[in-house]
Amino acid sequence: MLRVGLTGGLACGKSFVGEELARLGCLLIQADELGHEALEPGGEAYDGVVREFGPGILAADGSVDRLALAAVVFGDSERLARLNALVHPAVVRREEELIADYAAGHPHGIAVVEAAILIETGSYKRFDRVLLATCAEEQQVERALRRQGVREADARARLSRQMPLEEKRKYADFVIDTSGEKEDTLRQTRAVFEALRRIES
Repeated sequence: MLRVGLTGGLACGKSFVGEELARLGCLLIQADELGHEALEPGGEAYDGVVREFGPGILAADGSVDRLALAAVVFGDSERLARLNALVHPAVVRREEELIADYAAGHPHGIAVVEAAILIETGSYKRFDRVLLATCAEEQQVERALRRQGVREADARARLSRQMPLEEKRKYADFVIDTSGEKEDTLRQTRAVFEALRRIES
């Protein structure tokens, strides 16, 4: 079974690429979703995060208000690193469980883990191949602004804290340029999928 890490920067189209890979037959695991699960009441990271960041990050129903949490950590690299240290191990454990379950039934399958900070955390070393979705920085900002509640200053601040895409290219086995038409991105994704199938077979 082939293990593939899919990454990119803010609003780079990695989810779009991941969804197409899933449609083509890959198992798609989204680290963001697993992170959200870990932060739910009763989730593996919930108690530690509440202890670390205090009750101010909680909504009225006791769940973690992710916007409130983001406001606390995203301007402070030390606190962001602390949050990642609390959430990341839970996410990795769940990824490995899902991959193992899939491998048992699909020994020649392709498992894709979509994660924004795959390279920054060193997680890329867990994968057989790394796939990078990339586009121009101005496109990242433009796309991010289409998302609800994102301001340009926030988008640019997030970009400034991310590893530059040019740096990420050094770790990638495949690069998909998402800056063109959607059909062009789909064509590139299908070509990568065929290449991955050849590796696995």
